[in-house]
Amino acid sequence: MAAVELRGLTKRYGSLAVVDSVSLKIDHGLMVCLLGPSGCGKTTTLRLIAGFVEPSAGEIAVGGTVVSSPARTLPPENRNMSMIFQSYALWPHMTVTDNVAYGLTLRKMPRVEIAKKVANILATTRLGPLADRYPGELSGGQQQRVALARALIVEPETLLLDEPLSNLDANLREEMRFELRRLHDEYRYTTVYVTHDQSEAMTTADLIAVMNHGKIEQLGSPEEIYDRPRSEFVARFIGAANILKGKALDRDHVSVAGVPLRCIGAALTSGSDSAISIRQHEVALAAAPPAGTSDNMLPGTVTRNVFLGNSRDYMVELADGTQLRAVTAPHASIPQGAKVWLHLPPERCRALLG
Repeated sequence: MAAVELRGLTKRYGSLAVVDSVSLKIDHGLMVCLLGPSGCGKTTTLRLIAGFVEPSAGEIAVGGTVVSSPARTLPPENRNMSMIFQSYALWPHMTVTDNVAYGLTLRKMPRVEIAKKVANILATTRLGPLADRYPGELSGGQQQRVALARALIVEPETLLLDEPLSNLDANLREEMRFELRRLHDEYRYTTVYVTHDQSEAMTTADLIAVMNHGKIEQLGSPEEIYDRPRSEFVARFIGAANILKGKALDRDHVSVAGVPLRCIGAALTSGSDSAISIRQHEVALAAAPPAGTSDNMLPGTVTRNVFLGNSRDYMVELADGTQLRAVTAPHASIPQGAKVWLHLPPERCRALLG
């Protein structure tokens, strides 16, 4: 069983901790995405797991066996891991079949067995009709599937993916997200996937580890990360969220633009500077206060109205100058300069940790 566990994993370059005391357990067969902006430490974490980089502190265990620590690092070739890079790294002079078979050939496996395994993996990755083509004759998505087939055919305990879709155009990226998930569900290898693209993480992952400044800010399922962000960074990075700042009135009310807003989530300390998040599509916008609704109503003025086809994107300015976005159905249009009322459902307003 190839569970991967990071225990206080740290990598320093001089005084800078690129990975800072990261602890994470990935159970066998799960796909975990390390998600975050450039420079957050996610790729260095992946390279530490692969064995390309030695840790400054902490350790990595695979299947209960320590493979990395400051005292000893097992070489990458002895870890039974496959890694796929952004560039795919296919041999240009080899056919699809030869590229896929390369790892088995190095292991001196009998030719008949290699042929059988290659045929099976090409069928699974839908590459059979392309078996005799060279990489230069393939599209980006086809090359990506060849790289996946080559990584999977050696039956690794752990599959590592470093921004594997970043070189594809938008349509191919979307298609390959589902292809990656389909192949993961078929083989159930323990997978660690690095990306800065939240849509990739939401589509493919069982768990998402949101990283910032070398640390994991939050770990959870895509639903948990999206619906229950714990910090301002996570709320801003995952999905489109408004962050409203004010003073806590008690454990579950924040004063924003002079209006007490009820929220859920972290317990607040009265008098403290606090923030709440709410997704743009969860804000209701009306020309008059909705009948029977009194909680969490904010008056404002429309400063922008953009028609996006299937929605309208409004920017509304509150009494204290705070800007708040609301994305609504496209049918009714409220003009710029109009006075409006915003309803922020209390159950969708989440108090954030600092």
